[in-house]
Amino acid sequence: MDLFGDLRRMNKRQLYYQVLNFAMIVSSALMIWKGLIVITGSESPIVVVLSGSMEPAFHRGDLLFLTNFHDDPIRAGEIVVFKVEGRDIPIVHRVIKIHEKGNGNIKFLTKGDNNEVDDRGLYKEGQNWLEKKDVVGRARGFLPYVGMVTIIMNDYPKFKYALLAVMGAYVLLKRES
Repeated sequence: MDLFGDLRRMNKRQLYYQVLNFAMIVSSALMIWKGLIVITGSESPIVVVLSGSMEPAFHRGDLLFLTNFHDDPIRAGEIVVFKVEGRDIPIVHRVIKIHEKGNGNIKFLTKGDNNEVDDRGLYKEGQNWLEKKDVVGRARGFLPYVGMVTIIMNDYPKFKYALLAVMGAYVLLKRES
């Protein structure tokens, strides 16, 4: 396949059209993502399970759909995705205990289904409970193993760049009939 030959044979109008098509695809994906953020109330409406800590409920590579409505109370047994200070990647674990204060503030403790101990060792130093502000979202549904593509692309960055290059070249060079 002669990619550069195809580019040279395209006239400027065709090339601009293909670049515009590519830009529309990228901007549409971003608009869909931002729309999901608004609809779900979660800063990250879709996450991938990266470890086996929640097995058998969720496996590594499962794609989770999240919501985060602030007026909906957190309950024991719910699966939440949370961020803690000092860690970049959100954690997917189950709420095991709720601690409700007299003023209405709720604090809670989490644990992975496949872990022996609770998550206090994962929280920042001196923190024993999570608060509602730490929650990114709550699991509302999932697609099994769909997120393995994300895990593979993170584990093998060269594969990710090659795949993106092939997809970009396809969009730019594909001609309409």
